[in-house]
Amino acid sequence: MDRLLRGEIPPGGNCDIKTLAREAGVDRTAFYGNRPYTHLRTEFEDRLRLLQQTGQTPDPRVAQIARLKADIDNLKERISQADQKIAELTDFRGQALARLAAQHDEIVRLREIAAGASQVIRLLPTNRSKTIGPC
Repeated sequence: MDRLLRGEIPPGGNCDIKTLAREAGVDRTAFYGNRPYTHLRTEFEDRLRLLQQTGQTPDPRVAQIARLKADIDNLKERISQADQKIAELTDFRGQALARLAAQHDEIVRLREIAAGASQVIRLLPTNRSKTIGPC
């Protein structure tokens, strides 16, 4: 029991009653009901619970699993934020393209109006040297 709670987990085992029974060379059912080793099971579970409440994890795999689950949650949150940002930027791009198209259409319309207006007189520069006498 002490070895398991210190984190000395045998290959293929966990920090649990099954591994405790296997390491002790006792049938696992002897730890349940009113069998001879019931008090050892409750002591083991109490000590394990105490370790877990203080933040210690005897089984390094359990700690690794908890860390990996936290990493997964963090990555899921980052993906969600990235997806939201992508959606916002895609919407902004669509709006910008629509504005540019509307501005282009307005420029083309105004050019057509300006080209078709007959009231616009083009002023040509005059030759000033002929109208002005010698200096």
